[in-house]
Order: sequence, then C-alpha cells, then structure tokens
Amino acid sequence: MTHHSSRLLILSAGLGLAAGAAQADFVINDDLIVDGSACIGFDCVNGESFGFDTLRLKENNLRIKAQDTSSSASFPSRDWQITFNESSNGGANKFSIDDIDGGRTPFTIEAGAASHALYVDDGSRIGLSTSTPVVELHVVDGDTPTMRLEQNGSSGFTPQTWDVAGNETNFFIRDATNGSQLPLRIQPGADSNSLFIENTNDVGVGTSTPTTSLHVVRSDGTAKLLVEENSGTAAARGLLELRNNGTTFFTLTDESAGGETWNIQSNSGEFRFTNATGPGVELAMTTAGDMTISGSLTQNSDKNAKMAIVPVDPGEILQKVADLPVSSWMYKDNAHLGIRHIGPMAQDFYAAFGTGASDKGISSLDTSGVALAAIQALASENAELKAQLQAERSQNASQDEMISALTARLDALAAD
Repeated sequence: MTHHSSRLLILSAGLGLAAGAAQADFVINDDLIVDGSACIGFDCVNGESFGFDTLRLKENNLRIKAQDTSSSASFPSRDWQITFNESSNGGANKFSIDDIDGGRTPFTIEAGAASHALYVDDGSRIGLSTSTPVVELHVVDGDTPTMRLEQNGSSGFTPQTWDVAGNETNFFIRDATNGSQLPLRIQPGADSNSLFIENTNDVGVGTSTPTTSLHVVRSDGTAKLLVEENSGTAAARGLLELRNNGTTFFTLTDESAGGETWNIQSNSGEFRFTNATGPGVELAMTTAGDMTISGSLTQNSDKNAKMAIVPVDPGEILQKVADLPVSSWMYKDNAHLGIRHIGPMAQDFYAAFGTGASDKGISSLDTSGVALAAIQALASENAELKAQLQAERSQNASQDEMISALTARLDALAAD
C-alpha cells in the first residue's frame, strides 16, 4: 500500500466513524495535514481516482456550510453556505452562495451558462460572455447586448423597467413597461458632439462649446430647427413660445452681409422689428393693431401677378364715391388714447365696390384704386368743362369783334 493510500484510508476511516450512528465522532486535537487528495461524502470509495482533484465532495446532496459561532454582539456571526444543485426532484442544476441567516441566495450560477459568463480580469475589468474585457464592464452577445434596469415594486414604488441596449442599427433606451417604446436612439456613425451637455447646462447639437442654452452647429448647409405637430385633429396650437420678464426678442443675423442683424421683439406691449446695427424702430405694432413703419409701404401690384383684369368706369366709381358715407371715428381698442380717424365703413365700401376678402376690412390698394379712378373721372369732367369754357370764350370773342366793327361803322356814319 502506498503512502498516499494509507493516509487516505486513515482519513476515510475517521470519516466513516463520524458517519456511523453507533460510532463516536473522530476528533483531531491538532492541525490536520493530508499529503494528497481527500474525498468527503457518502459515495467516496476506496481507491478513489482523484486525477488533479485535491478535495472532492461526493454524494447526492452537496453543501459546504460556514457556521460562525461568534456570540458577542459586536462580532459578525452570519452563517454562509455553498450549495451544489437543488436537492428537490426537478430542481435546478446550479452553484450558489447562500446567506443562511438572511434566508437569501445572493450569488448563483446555473448549469449550462456560457464560458466566461462572468469574468474578472487582472485589471479589475468585468467581462460578461468574454474573457478579454477592454473596459470596466464589457458585455458581449451575438444579437443586441442589453442591460435591464427593473424597479419591481418591492419598495413600494410603481414598477418600471428600462433596457439599455445596442446593435447594428442603433444604441437605444427602451421603456419595456410601456409598450417597449424607444425614447432615445443613436444610430451608428453619428458625429462626435451630436448632443453635448456642458457643465453650464448649455446644450450643444454638433458642438462641444455651446454658447447659449441650445446651440445648433453644422457646416454642410443643413442646420435648421423644425417643430412639428402631426396630430390628425385640427386645432390651434402654440408650437413656439418665448417668455421673459422684460423685452423678449430673437435675432436674425446675415453673416454674408457684414453681420447685418435684426431683432424681432416684444417690447412694452408692442411687437417690433428693429435693426440692431442702427438706431430706431423700423416697425411697431400695438396690441390694438395699430402699425407704424419708419419708411414707405410697398404692396405687390405686379401685372404678372394678376389675372381677371377688367377695366372700370371712372364715372361710375366717382358716383359711388360721391354716395359713399365718410365719417370720423375711433377704434374701440384704443379709444382711451383719443386717436381719431376719417374714412368709410368697411361694410359700406364692400357694398359699393365689392372688393377685398370680406366686409370687415378695407385694403389700402382698393382705396387707392378707387381714389385714382375717381380722380380720372374728375379729370375727364374738368377737361370737358375747360373745352366748353374755351368754346364759349371763342364765341364771345367773335361776338365782341362783330360788335366792335358795327360800333366803328356807326361812329363813321355819325361823323359824316
């Protein structure tokens, strides 16, 4: 019998004595050194072939339990157990670490898990399904590697599950609780700084140095903003709103024109267009609808933009103008300012001339056209009156000449 076998028999005999109901426990009151391999369990046999095994557990219920007998309240005393497979019929094939006192199993590996399902390398990097992690946590899978964050309601909060995943089409965050919606997606190939949040809370789109709360930068001619509501229900909706405790404006700058800058602003109840590089207010509109411009107003009257062109009868227009009621009045919205105007009522103007979009307003183009037609009619009448006057004057001149001639003859006869 070899030295190795003799020591094994001694250990097996001691274990056999410990297992027998009628035998006393085998107690060694000294350090135990086994120069070889050891087998523990009901199914160990004489002549066990260990191969490279140093310690072997062999029976149908395998457990290693660490039972801490500390009795002082200041010392930890938790009992732990390593469990190899469940003991129940149909139970799981698994390796686990059990918190006996806590009634929990914080760590489990099921049979069939892939190689390197969990791998910690010498750089403290963790690999999931890889033995060569290159970052602190490296997840490898053949189809959409995913990390799930599940709030299960055990702490009294509403259950909610999120997935963080990526594949060849996009990196995404999935709301698994609410129909697996994808509220955030990034496609492969997106440029650096496609979305950048600075430590000032400024957000850059295409830039890592945003200078405003939202700064969009592109260099290929495609930079723009679009706000789109595609509801099938037609309704009035505010799609862009600017608010400020004071003058509110946004700026338009044409870099190709030497930085010419315009501000579109709300200032003390007025809507304004102002040129930031020059003084004054170029356009202002009050809440009552009164508009003031610092230059002239030009309306489109291009012949090429018109159709259904029909000549008008200036005389008829003049007669309608003569019959048109004209009043002095104030707008209700700014009556408190005492501003008065003179002009016709839109309803009367529309009834007389039938122009404009409705009988609630009058286009300045229409009033100008009516005035010009009336002036033409007056000019025509004036020309006719001048011709009549000239004819009368010519007739009167002829009569004067005849009277003068007769008077001269009478004077001559009287002299003879």
